[in-house]
Amino acid sequence: MEKTCTEVWKSCLQIIKDNIPGQSFKTWFEPISALKLEGNVLTIQVPSLFFYEWLEEHYVGLLRKTVKKQLGEEGRLEYNIVVDKSSKSGSPYTTNMPSNGNGAEAKFQSMPIPVSINKDIRNPFIIPGLKKLTVDPQLNANYTFDNYIEGDCNRLARSAGYAVAAKPGGTSFNPLMIYGGVGLGKTHLAQAIGNEIKRNLPDKLVIYVSCEKFCQQFVDSLKNNTINDFVNFYQAMDVIIMDDVHNFAGKEKTQDIFFHIFNHLHQSGKQVILSSDKAPKDLAGLEERLLSRFKWGLSADLQIPDLETRIAILRKKMYADGIELPNEVVEYVAHNIDNNVRELEGAMVSLLAQSTLNKKDIDLNLAKQMLKNFIKNTSKEISMEYIQKLVCEYFEVPIDMVKSPTRKREIVQARQISMYLSKSHTKSSLKTIGAFFGGRDHSTVIYACQTVEDLIDTDKNFKGYVHDIQKKLKMT
Repeated sequence: MEKTCTEVWKSCLQIIKDNIPGQSFKTWFEPISALKLEGNVLTIQVPSLFFYEWLEEHYVGLLRKTVKKQLGEEGRLEYNIVVDKSSKSGSPYTTNMPSNGNGAEAKFQSMPIPVSINKDIRNPFIIPGLKKLTVDPQLNANYTFDNYIEGDCNRLARSAGYAVAAKPGGTSFNPLMIYGGVGLGKTHLAQAIGNEIKRNLPDKLVIYVSCEKFCQQFVDSLKNNTINDFVNFYQAMDVIIMDDVHNFAGKEKTQDIFFHIFNHLHQSGKQVILSSDKAPKDLAGLEERLLSRFKWGLSADLQIPDLETRIAILRKKMYADGIELPNEVVEYVAHNIDNNVRELEGAMVSLLAQSTLNKKDIDLNLAKQMLKNFIKNTSKEISMEYIQKLVCEYFEVPIDMVKSPTRKREIVQARQISMYLSKSHTKSSLKTIGAFFGGRDHSTVIYACQTVEDLIDTDKNFKGYVHDIQKKLKMT
């Protein structure tokens, strides 16, 4: 019996897992899926172009051997690369690339630092007058990869960050630009990279600095006539982590000095890690020459975490703090706080404080009472519009299709469930419900509700769908 692509790739993974570190396997191989097997060619899908480049640079030899072991000497590997996930058709845009199979790794040149570490350089982070350069990396020890929950919202940035941490200055991700909205974990991830570098390569000089702090140090160096010491200090670093570079906007002289520091570090094979609230192309008030350098490496965005990731974040925090909460409380907090991770954790802290101070058990009622002023839109009105939106998001169907005449099975299912829930959770009449869902009459609504009730009684999977949506409605 011929093997399927999934079986072949599963056998390959078993070999690969025995030959590389566990974290590397999790980062670079778990996200891969087998796509097809045609003759002696196995096609695997990788989530981005940089995954393909990294695998070809570091693991092509191992991949080639494992594929040949499974498919014979003529066995070959081909990649299907997800180029754009935001395709309007709903399916991501992909492209195929063959494996070069030569096992050659990219060569990165490293230039020596022209400044001697033993030279009397002023460290702007310590008291002036100290003779020896000792660098406190200014990192928060709690910001690590272990407590940074991975999800679809951050997988690209986290994977790239882990690659940089393993080989700072030796990847094509230089600079690594991490960008996203407030409270999505930019600082955590940037510092996790720094902490990982210090753990694996303790001799590396790593410094974390916010853009505002850097600007203030530059102004102080101008006042004290120590600008050379300031520049030499940063040029002596092996890794610079610059947080919130959007704050460079309008500060031309500071941009100019960072431009020269950046150039020196990059040309010397040193690593630069940047964070910003916007993508490089959207940053205003920065010189074009600096922006162009920000685009040299990889720009990875952090998006708002989905519900499953938010629940995982809360459970991780609960585990770290040694506490337990009912599942319904965790799901309620995760469902209602969907803006950012910082608010999510803050809500958890507020809930625990309320419980401790008032000596009350944490249940769903306490969570609703405590967080009603903390959470925006906690008391959303359950309307037909909201039910329709919830159902369409659950089944991943376009909202406008539910009101259309189409008889496609998945659309009809979403429409009937929406009608059923509208009848159960709103005060709208059957006529009003029918009119809302595409101008249908009340008899169509009655039929839809009866169909849903029958399927709940006879179809276990369907019952689960309706139960999940009703659970989300209860959290509203």
